[in-house]
Amino acid sequence: MSVKWQDTLIIDQLCIQRGQLQWQHDFILKAGQLMVLMGESGSGKTSLLECLGGFLPAQSGRILYGKQSIEQLPPQKRPVSSLFQQHNLFEHLSIAQNLRLGFQRGQPNQVQWRSVIQACQQLGVDHLIERFPSELSGGQRQRVALIRTVLRDQPVLLLDEPFSALDEETRVTAGDWVKEQIDKRGQAALLVSHQQTDSERWADQLIKL
Repeated sequence: MSVKWQDTLIIDQLCIQRGQLQWQHDFILKAGQLMVLMGESGSGKTSLLECLGGFLPAQSGRILYGKQSIEQLPPQKRPVSSLFQQHNLFEHLSIAQNLRLGFQRGQPNQVQWRSVIQACQQLGVDHLIERFPSELSGGQRQRVALIRTVLRDQPVLLLDEPFSALDEETRVTAGDWVKEQIDKRGQAALLVSHQQTDSERWADQLIKL
């Protein structure tokens, strides 16, 4: 049975500062929704994801997931799964081993691993799982990292330009898969993009920074 998360992510007067730049955010994102963040370089898109993920402290305001305030929690204690642009694959591990790291103690159960293999087939990387990251193209690495991030048992997804290395056809396939998983698993997702078509195709909400 698929996990269902019914809680809501609430961003309440969240103030973020990086250097001389400062931003404030207020929004609500329900389970099963995808929010696309758009804006020029330097508009604070990645800073927002880093703050929600616990990698950049907030100046003030609250981050609520359900009834729990999480802005003081360290990254590993937050109910989020993050994918930043460096993809975060471990070079000394095979793709299969990298994918297993998305699960508790690196040991997915049979149902979880079946979902990983199905995702690899859908996104065209199933023939690569015994290879190492150095043997993959940028787009292949990006799809592997995307699968690992989305299929983790976390209710909030933070995706920073997850399709940037993909051609248009593969981008659509990957985006449709992400939206399908969000709907199926009841996750809430924030997706940074520079492409208006991403918003038009997948967004339940759009924020322009």
